[in-house]
Amino acid sequence: MSNKLLDLVDWKILSLLQKNANLSNVRLANEIGLSPSPCLARVRYLEKAGYINHYVTLLDPIKVGLKVSVFIHVTLEKQIEAVLEKFEQAVLGRTEVMECYLMTGESDYLLRVMVPDIQAFEDFILNFLSKVPGVGNIKSSFSLKQVKYQTALPLDTVNSKV
Repeated sequence: MSNKLLDLVDWKILSLLQKNANLSNVRLANEIGLSPSPCLARVRYLEKAGYINHYVTLLDPIKVGLKVSVFIHVTLEKQIEAVLEKFEQAVLGRTEVMECYLMTGESDYLLRVMVPDIQAFEDFILNFLSKVPGVGNIKSSFSLKQVKYQTALPLDTVNSKV
């Protein structure tokens, strides 16, 4: 696969699809001023080149019963490769963990966890997280209100023509 630079049309496709992945190819082509066939070819290229990883449907967490959002700072007893790998493998197997980041600073990991209620969170901490080998310290902060949430990447910061 060629490693071509993206042009303005490619950037527009990415911008439109990340805001609405449900756009039909015909509508997307109309939005960017191409006919459907070349538009689809560009989308397929962007998929194959890895710019588009996958398509998802975003659900309303409250409506599906996930009312508690918690940010958890985890500090490990030792920051050695084997402990890091065990922790990461353990976290990857938990559906409550929406995001997990290896961090710099005071904690080693930051997790964002979504659960239905406080009891489910207690179960997550007591019966899972505190039992993961190598976990030394756990600090949690509950989200009271979501002020901003977006999934669309800020493409305008990398390409001012978008």
